Amino acid sequence: ATAQKTLLVHFKNMAEEFRQRIGIDRAASTYPKYNVAYKNLERFLKEKYKVQDIPLNQLDLPFIEAYDFYLRVERKLKAESIVSIVALLLKAVRIALHRNLITYPPFLGYKPEKPEFHIRSLSAEEFERLISTPLKSPSQSFIRDLFVFAAFTGLSFIDLKQLAWKDIITEKDGSLWISMSRQKTDIPFNVKLLGIPIRIIEKYKGITGTGKDDPVFKVLSHRRISNALKVIAKHCNITTNITFHVARHCFANQLCLSQGVPIESVSRMMGHRNIQTTQRYARVNNEKIGNDMKQLSGRLAGKFSYTANNQ
Repeated sequence: ATAQKTLLVHFKNMAEEFRQRIGIDRAASTYPKYNVAYKNLERFLKEKYKVQDIPLNQLDLPFIEAYDFYLRVERKLKAESIVSIVALLLKAVRIALHRNLITYPPFLGYKPEKPEFHIRSLSAEEFERLISTPLKSPSQSFIRDLFVFAAFTGLSFIDLKQLAWKDIITEKDGSLWISMSRQKTDIPFNVKLLGIPIRIIEKYKGITGTGKDDPVFKVLSHRRISNALKVIAKHCNITTNITFHVARHCFANQLCLSQGVPIESVSRMMGHRNIQTTQRYARVNNEKIGNDMKQLSGRLAGKFSYTANNQ
């Protein structure tokens, strides 16, 4: 086989094509996943097959089953990491098929084990403490404001970073809306700006310019924000492991589903490709279930009579 038809060479080419599209229709934050996946694949070939690379036409179902076992049992990686790593290998194989580098799907019959979905939202009490606890550091206040803004709009980190003034529109009734497409899926979404996010916008307006293509916020690096959020969480006595993506979970849970917003509307505002993704948030939202049952109890009060002794 030629060099172009070996697995690692092909995978590296795929990663390079992704890198070249960063800033156009791909996010820089995703690129490190390609490096992690490549290193694991390279290590697997050396340890288990004793080779530097393998021809694409030698891939088969036992290969990926052995790779799954290697990542899960020998490397002891978390289920979320395994899904991410294997997904890129499957993507490489799909590309190879489309480009006629191989003539059949070598992993036909393989079904990756999906990890259990865990809601990573703050509790209502934690969210209130995050918003209301005074912070002395201006930089920490700014980062907290970015998190709160994302929690009230459902924006992901990359979408917040790319948010420009042209993406904020004013309706006839004077209400302000964010109207843009998710960078990750290119799915368009619209979300109304409520009082708190409007105040945050006004607080920092003009710092980065007000031209239609200027960013609304000067968003710092993901690493710097993540580190700062952990310091802020400790100061606010928050025990939940907080990352910026937790803000998106807060939007779905604390700001929408727990307050009775229909799941169809939440799905549209979050830019989900299908409602099944949004249902993962609703399925474990006990607070919403509790509120629904409380309302049901009120509606049923007095409608039925029950006698303990029917004799």
